[in-house]
Amino acid sequence: MASAGIFPKVSPTPSMLNSSNWHHDDHDDGNANNIVMSDVVVKRKNRAYWLRKWGPSDLIISIGLMVHVHVMCLLYAWSTFSWSRFWMTICLGNAITLFGISVSYHRNLAHRAFHLPKWLEYLFAYCGVLAIQGEPMFWVSIHRQHHQFVDTEQDPHSPIEGFWFSHMTWLFDISYVKHKRQDLRINVRDLEKQFFYRFLRRTYFIHLFLHGVVLFWWRGFPMLVWGLYVRTVLTYHGTFLVNSACHIWGYQTWDTQDLSKNNWLVALIAFGEGWHNNHHAFEFSARHGHEWWQFDLGWYVIKVLELVGLATHVKVPSEAQKIRRMALKNEAKCP
Repeated sequence: MASAGIFPKVSPTPSMLNSSNWHHDDHDDGNANNIVMSDVVVKRKNRAYWLRKWGPSDLIISIGLMVHVHVMCLLYAWSTFSWSRFWMTICLGNAITLFGISVSYHRNLAHRAFHLPKWLEYLFAYCGVLAIQGEPMFWVSIHRQHHQFVDTEQDPHSPIEGFWFSHMTWLFDISYVKHKRQDLRINVRDLEKQFFYRFLRRTYFIHLFLHGVVLFWWRGFPMLVWGLYVRTVLTYHGTFLVNSACHIWGYQTWDTQDLSKNNWLVALIAFGEGWHNNHHAFEFSARHGHEWWQFDLGWYVIKVLELVGLATHVKVPSEAQKIRRMALKNEAKCP
């Protein structure tokens, strides 16, 4: 039984996950190998960066954002360190990523796991913009494509193309991701109908620039370094671990016919997003941590919003749905 999603899921077959019978293209050396301490087989080697055809989107995202923020951290983080800036970075980064990415981009916009009043939906989505992980339509489109084609050739960031590809280097080759599906906007028509999200797409980089200007105006260059660059790098890798580590290391409670894993450490770092096998089993659910001991800060926020009447139509799996899903796992174990 496939979990109810916005688009029908295309699952990999067991042979796609566990054998070397994989379609190799011109940048594959044909040698499959396991990622360390896991059963995940890397089926495809990526092209060397210097052999790629770099398009404008590749240069803007990889050089303009990814490389830039990491280099600024390496150059200036230590010389501008103070404990006050450190704790401000932790608080600001956690707040922006919790509300903007986990609650808004992921559970509210990508999966429609609950409804919010438009003013609050837009406020949380704007927090997502400040997280510098892309404007809402880009992020949601990539994520919906991931769920529809999870761990297949059309998955934009599967570890079948290597740990680092799934973690972050897929962002260095956006042209390749676009090639997997020609129109990245076809699965975000619900967002594209709304002026607010079209406006954010057109003006995304202006908001990032103004965010930096405000931090610099507030407390100068050291605050810019910590409030923007260090904060962004830390929250980047917390989010990226969901795409990489949670499809490589951990355990599977549910037979989802993909590589998704529950990983308690990533769950702590990423506000409950690390209960990733739970999420792929019930992708419609606002709750990822199904057990009382599965820490899920994103769910706690949504629950509070529901209690005060701001979050409505909150979706969680019923016990009957869990039983049916577990029965499928037990059937799969039978010879």
